[in-house]
Formats: sequence, structure tokens, C-alpha cells
Amino acid sequence: MQAGSPPGNSTAPSPAISPVRHESRGMWLGLIGVAVFSLTLPFTRIAVAELNPAFVAFGRAVVAGVCALVLLAWIKAPRPTRPQLRGLVITALGVVVGFPLFSSIAMRYVPAAHGAVVVGLLPLATALFGALRFGERPSMGFWLAALAGSGIVIAFALREGGGSFHLADFALFAAVITAAMGYAEGGRLAQSMGGQNVIAWALVVALPVMLPVSVWLGWQYGVSASGPAWLAFGYVSLFSMFIGFFFWYKGLALGGIARVGQVQLLQPFMSLLGAAVIAHEALDASNMLFALAVIVVVAIGRRMAVRR
Repeated sequence: MQAGSPPGNSTAPSPAISPVRHESRGMWLGLIGVAVFSLTLPFTRIAVAELNPAFVAFGRAVVAGVCALVLLAWIKAPRPTRPQLRGLVITALGVVVGFPLFSSIAMRYVPAAHGAVVVGLLPLATALFGALRFGERPSMGFWLAALAGSGIVIAFALREGGGSFHLADFALFAAVITAAMGYAEGGRLAQSMGGQNVIAWALVVALPVMLPVSVWLGWQYGVSASGPAWLAFGYVSLFSMFIGFFFWYKGLALGGIARVGQVQLLQPFMSLLGAAVIAHEALDASNMLFALAVIVVVAIGRRMAVRR
């Protein structure tokens, strides 16, 4: 670990610790990351009610990018290699550009609770990217558990939507695909770079594009908003776009992309609770029944083999 670097930035799992302990630690770190991410949609919903969705998406990356520059200078982080730089571009396209943009657009038209259940498809999508891109080989039992959990989430979305999807769901599906791509790529990079370095460099790579676009959007659409809207913007900038990834990418690196990715199945229901508290959206008893079903599936999937 370099002088001045915050704890938890080791670049690879220590061989002295058993794989089971690595997986357990990865699951807990992933859960912290998911808890941070779970408030993204409720706060985005508040922010885009007064600010242009594209400005929220690009502007939060600028705020986080400036923080990333400060962090990288403080810890004197080494520059990424050329292969790492290619991976960072893919990561940035997924989690710095894609997910923030598509989710911000969707939150203009549907409640955060609705978006939360569609985003519940992320675990399966992340596992697919991990398998296709990096050769992870989940067992059949794992895939069945992942499909069961995703099926529960889809059933919940259809139930809430009266048996059909909203047009904004297509934006949410695009958000899921881009986020899964960025999660898988960033999780792999975190094995050699450390979780905080991955998101920091991804933000810096995107900053030359995000900064001028944000300035133009602010000039074009204005940035007049209330205090709560700016507080919501601050959360998605500092926590959703930056701090949450410290835990998330470290968890993926330790426990594996497919396995730790299943913790995201809990995110929709954390988001539902957050939407009820923060955005004052309705929460009924049936939501808790779906949450319990997903928790059971996560527990089953946690016990299934994943070859890495």
C-alpha cells in the first residue's frame, strides 16, 4: 500500500487468507456498496424534478471527477497501464456515462420505486458480463438461483406496472446493461488496481468530456433549483458516483463478479425503503414479501459454486 493511501486499497487478495474468507469479506463490502447505491434512484428522482436529467448525469460525474483528481494526487497513485486504460474506458462508459444518463432520464417519468425493481435485473446482467468477458463459470445451481431472483424482480415490476412495462423501462434496461458492463470490467480491474483507484481513474478518464458538456447543459437549461434538489445532486455525485464504488469494486475483486453481484438483488427493496423515506413514495406489505423472497434466493445462491 502506498504512503498516504486510505485503508482497504490492497491490489490483490492475500494468499494467507482462505478463499472462503475472501468471499465473505467481498460479500460484506459489496453489501455496503449496494446500500449506498440503493439511494441513488430516490435522490435522482428529487434532483431531476428541478434540474435537467442530462445535467444531473454529467454534472455528478464532474463533481466526482474533481474529487477523484484530489484523491489520486493525495495517494500518489501510479498511472494505469495501457491495458488497464482500455478497461477504464469501458468502465467509464458503463458507470460514469451510461447508467447515470439513462437512469436520470427514466426518473423524470416514473417513480423511484418503479425504477428500483427494474434495476433489480443488475445481478443477472453482471453475472453474464463476468462469464462472457472474464471466463467466470458459475454452476447450474447458481444460474438457477440468479434466474429465480431476477424472475421475482420482473414479476414485481409487472405487478406494479399493471401487467406491462412503461416506455421509461427501456431507458432503465439500458441503464442495467451499461451498469453491468461497468461493474464487471471495474471489478476485474480492482484485482490489480484497487477499488478506489478504479473508479477514480475512470472518472478522470471521462472528465475531459463530462466537464464541457456539463457547462454547456448548465448554460442551456439553467441550474436554478431548491436546496433539497442540490442536496440530492450532492448525494449522487459524492456517494453514488464515487464513495460507494470503493466498497463495491473491492467486494467484486475479493468475492468474484458473479457471486458478489447477487447482493444487488437486495438493492431494489433497499431503494423502495429509501423512496418511501426520502421521496415519500408509497410502501405496502406486499413489497416486504417480495423482499423476503429475494433474500432467500440470495442466501441460496451464496452457497452455489462459482469457478474463477
